[in-house]
Amino acid sequence: MVRQKIQIKKIDNLTARQVTFSKRRRGLFKKAQELSTLCDADIALIVFSATGKLFDYSSSSMMELIQRHNVQSEKSNKLIGTQHLPIQTASSNHAVLSKELADRTTELKQLMGEELQELGLNELMKVEKLVEAGLSRVGKIKNDKLLNDISKMKTRELELMEENEWLKQQVEKSGCTRNTTEQGNSAESITICQSLVPCLEADKSFSDTSLRLGLPSSNGN
Repeated sequence: MVRQKIQIKKIDNLTARQVTFSKRRRGLFKKAQELSTLCDADIALIVFSATGKLFDYSSSSMMELIQRHNVQSEKSNKLIGTQHLPIQTASSNHAVLSKELADRTTELKQLMGEELQELGLNELMKVEKLVEAGLSRVGKIKNDKLLNDISKMKTRELELMEENEWLKQQVEKSGCTRNTTEQGNSAESITICQSLVPCLEADKSFSDTSLRLGLPSSNGN
């Protein structure tokens, strides 16, 4: 015959509930005793009935086991608190950073002329001073950059002037060299021509003599 499974819920009948309590309490204590004997475990059980009556079982001194339980509980609580501490710190830091970011965003908008309606006179004067100080710093940086650019342009101008002067000198040197070469070539041509004149005259005289020798005499045949 199959044993019907008992549904676990509160027993409404008072007598049946007390009987079940007594039976199950004795069974629980018996199982605790067996576990302590078999496994050499320290076990302490404390049970209060519905009427407030105390029932307990301990494999050794109940007070010693309770003290051990309290010490172990404190250690566990400290360990859990230590583990949760980084999370709590991170959450706190996140909240601080979020508030600081919101404050900086509001301050930036106010410097840009936004969200000024809710500010009082003193706060408006403070924002005005911040804007003036910012404009002064911007103007100073701008002037420094302009002076730096002007200095660079002047330096570049001097470099270009020096480069142009060097190129001018190179052009003048190149012109002088060409004139000297042309003059040398002209003098050489004149010398050659002068040396060729006697030769030409000699050739002409020789030609005339040859022509005279080759002509027949007028008293001939």
